Amino acid sequence: MVLLFILVFCALIALGFGGAAAWSDYTRMNIPNLYSIAIILSFIPAFLAMKFLAPETVYFDSLQNHVITFFAIFAFTYVLFVLKFIGGGDSKLITAYALWTGFQGLMPFLFFMALIGGILGLITLFLGKTKLVKKPKRGSWIAKAQSGKREVPYGIAIFSGAIIAFWQINYLEPETLISLVTQTTGS
Repeated sequence: MVLLFILVFCALIALGFGGAAAWSDYTRMNIPNLYSIAIILSFIPAFLAMKFLAPETVYFDSLQNHVITFFAIFAFTYVLFVLKFIGGGDSKLITAYALWTGFQGLMPFLFFMALIGGILGLITLFLGKTKLVKKPKRGSWIAKAQSGKREVPYGIAIFSGAIIAFWQINYLEPETLISLVTQTTGS
């Protein structure tokens, strides 16, 4: 039962800070570094608990897999940042969630992140042409979009991709969590 608590608590912390990053990106077009750091730090106790206290579970791949995924995505997103395709906060947030997903959840994470990011891009273009909101909050995504800037709050897409990836790799899937309880309690 303790393992279940650690895993769910850490996953919810990771998603909670992702939600905060999405909100910050929406309202201020900025993702504080603290959010990405918290997501990375929440991975450590979850991984250690599952690997060392319940090695028979299949929640995480090897540490090597997660670390390689982390550095590969960091390198890729850093190049995108240098080329000014994404912001620094976006790069760090994607990298933090890549540590959680490892190879096993990377494709759903990237696919849904890109899909939702594309939708947000289309909404940004639409807002720039229609001026749909009469008095948007100054500095917000909507205000910037309506003034003609084509900046997308990609933190929303990253967070959404992470939620779907967490579900796909069973971090928060109810049946898998129930099986973890039965494995660890011997019931």
